[in-house]
Amino acid sequence: MTWTVDVNSDLGEDFGIYKIGQDEDVITYISSANIACGYHAGDHNVMHHTVKLAVENNVGIGAHPGFQDLQGFGRRVMDVTPEDVYNMVVYQTSALQGFAALYGQDLQHVKPHGALYNMAAKDRSVADAVARAVLDASKGFGKVPGSGPVLYALAGSQLVKSGHYVGVKVVEEVFVDRTYEPDGTLTPRSKPGSVIKDINHGVIQAVRMVKDGLVTATDGTDISIQADTICVHGDGPHALQFVRELRKTFAELGINVQKPGGN
Repeated sequence: MTWTVDVNSDLGEDFGIYKIGQDEDVITYISSANIACGYHAGDHNVMHHTVKLAVENNVGIGAHPGFQDLQGFGRRVMDVTPEDVYNMVVYQTSALQGFAALYGQDLQHVKPHGALYNMAAKDRSVADAVARAVLDASKGFGKVPGSGPVLYALAGSQLVKSGHYVGVKVVEEVFVDRTYEPDGTLTPRSKPGSVIKDINHGVIQAVRMVKDGLVTATDGTDISIQADTICVHGDGPHALQFVRELRKTFAELGINVQKPGGN
């Protein structure tokens, strides 16, 4: 039996003179990049540089829209209306598409960031707003009529359902460096053990999710999970080691890595 999965990472999170992550190294091990759009991280210079880096490495270009919260890195919950969510996703996605177009590219995907991602995983009004924004913002993007970016969503979440409901193509996402609650959501970062720091542990979890469709939750129970794409957080101190070991292990086990759709 053969398995195929996309490997993505959150990149472009530098800001001005401040450097976060190891983008130039990490990008050589991934197939898709989620690029910050200036709200939670990144700026116009960083966005352009990271898009160019993705094109040079044949890596899928994805928008990573989040809350306008540089100080909190987009990981603080905000009181927002569906209209706020819709407009902020359209705005950020369209900004990154502008840079992609400079290289004759269209966005491959859109993946909400941080608190917005977690809220969309549970709250239908937020999820619907994100999904509609991805659908509507992409109307003028595609070189092929009707084409547009796919939506990356937490596996099994409300955002997956909302994406299907509005007619957006959905790619279900799992994480190599995060733990899971029994309901399939990510363990809140406020809880101890929410972030996996042991590389071997994370890689073993990733392999099991891809091959067996299972992950062990924090209460010790196994839950079913769909792994279309697997994320390594680019801002983590061990991001490079994670992606390097992940690709090495996948190669040894015959797990193919490619962008969604195989392009």
